[in-house]
Amino acid sequence: MGAIDLYAHQASAGFDRKVEASLALLARAQREFAPLTQASSLGAEDMVVTDLLQRGGIASAIFVLDTGRLHPETLALVDRLRAHYRRAVEVYRPDAAEAAAFTAAHGEDAMYQSIDLRRQCCHIRKMEPLERALAGHNGWITGLRREQSNARADVADIEPGQGRAKINPLADWTWGDVWHYIALRGVPYNPLHDQFMPSIGCAPCTRAISIGEDFRSGRWWWEQEGAKECGLHADHASTVPMIAIRETHA
Repeated sequence: MGAIDLYAHQASAGFDRKVEASLALLARAQREFAPLTQASSLGAEDMVVTDLLQRGGIASAIFVLDTGRLHPETLALVDRLRAHYRRAVEVYRPDAAEAAAFTAAHGEDAMYQSIDLRRQCCHIRKMEPLERALAGHNGWITGLRREQSNARADVADIEPGQGRAKINPLADWTWGDVWHYIALRGVPYNPLHDQFMPSIGCAPCTRAISIGEDFRSGRWWWEQEGAKECGLHADHASTVPMIAIRETHA
């Protein structure tokens, strides 16, 4: 039984309103924060966001961070996304020399040795390429949802940043909403979701979850819950989410 079979029937009662609100938020972002770019992990939420961009005619770049440790299934989705939407997808990779030096010093599985080494790995493979990907953009679009984890429970529709806003059009969507949308629109998705991986990152840092576990419990599962952010969506020094202003939808 795949993810669509498991979750697509679980859409919330306000699903249609949520879709319209998300499209309206993206249109507002285009007016107020252009040029825009979408940070896509190629997970289910981000594939929905890309579909919303296409549906709403939103002018936005799309980029993917190829960390060098992604699953083959994830990487294969880049070309599927390009072909399905006929949109350019930029791929940013870590500095090869820096990544090689880190691996030579600490080994392929340094992330398991300590939180500090795991964060160093995330910085090299995600944070530095992210800065390059965001350069020149006034707003970046993510697939963050409040339901994903306790650390993201207060995520806002629009988060102010230092000269760059973060737009989260799926902030109030449920996991059932995401899969209902995927089923309705025929959105391509990562087949690893059919293997009970709701949150997919680098291969060494992702595992399948069991029924009842938190959405992100399969990410960095060997760490304490409070440490489970790579830095992309948190203050990198403290791992505390940015102060945000929550939008409301009537």
